[in-house]
Amino acid sequence: MTEKEIFIERLKKRTKKFAVDVIKFCNSLKTCKASSVVTYQLVKSATSTGANYRAVCRARSNTEFFSKICIVVEEVDESEYWLEIINEANLTNDRDELVRLTKEANEITKIMTKAKNSSYNSKN
Repeated sequence: MTEKEIFIERLKKRTKKFAVDVIKFCNSLKTCKASSVVTYQLVKSATSTGANYRAVCRARSNTEFFSKICIVVEEVDESEYWLEIINEANLTNDRDELVRLTKEANEITKIMTKAKNSSYNSKN
C-alpha cells in the first residue's frame, strides 16, 4: 500500500471509531427530553461523517469528491456543535470523554477541511 492508501484507510477507521465512540457516549448521557433530541442529532451527524467519508473514497471524479467531502465537513462540524451543546447544557457527567470527543471532532474537521480546500484549489 502507498502512503496515501494507508492514510485513507486510517482515516476510514478513525471516522468509524468516532461514530462508535459517540454512540457509546450518547448511551451514557443523562436521560431527559433535551438529551434525547441532542443525542439523536449527534448520532446522526457522527455516523454520517464516517459513512460519507467512505463515499468520498469511492468518488468517480474530482467534482464528486469535492461534493462529498463538503458533506463530511458539514457533518463533523455539526457533531462538534452538538458536543458543545451537551457541554453547555450540562447533559453529561463524563467530562473527560466529552472533551476527548470534542477534540477528535475538531481534528477530523481540520483534516477534512484541508482536503476540501486542496480539492477546490486543484479544480481552479
